[in-house]
Amino acid sequence: MAKAPHDESGRRASEPPNLDHFREMLNEHMNRRGLRSTDQRKLIVETFFKAPNHISIEELLAEVRQQDSKVGYATVYRTLKLLTECGVAFERKFGDGLTRYELADEASHHDHLICTSCAKIIEFEEPKIEELQEKIASRYGFELLSHKHEMYGTCADCLAKGRSARRTGN
Repeated sequence: MAKAPHDESGRRASEPPNLDHFREMLNEHMNRRGLRSTDQRKLIVETFFKAPNHISIEELLAEVRQQDSKVGYATVYRTLKLLTECGVAFERKFGDGLTRYELADEASHHDHLICTSCAKIIEFEEPKIEELQEKIASRYGFELLSHKHEMYGTCADCLAKGRSARRTGN
């Protein structure tokens, strides 16, 4: 069995991310921009840190409102934009019209399988794909900085239910 790769700090990709590092990144960014840290913003950030990957604004808002019903959509939207601007979150669009967000943890790089029938998103890691991408970039004299790999199709659950990506209805 292959071991999980390490990041620059020696942390294995399978280990949980250092959230204090992300909090520090956010605080430094907010200080540079002269922004203050409100209780609502703190709640949104901490809820985002605990949320599963690929959370939408609407899903995060619902989670946050379980703690504070007064938090508005615009506050969640602006906070996620702030997290994206300072490098704490990645914004992802998987072709279903929703924007989703995930922690920008480079040490846990992964790719995505997206079901076009039910919108399920499956994360996976495949060292052979990573190696092939590097070889292709090298072949063309291309310095690879980052990438995203998304594959669209029909998941096993939908196939078992008789749904197919080729169908237009459910």
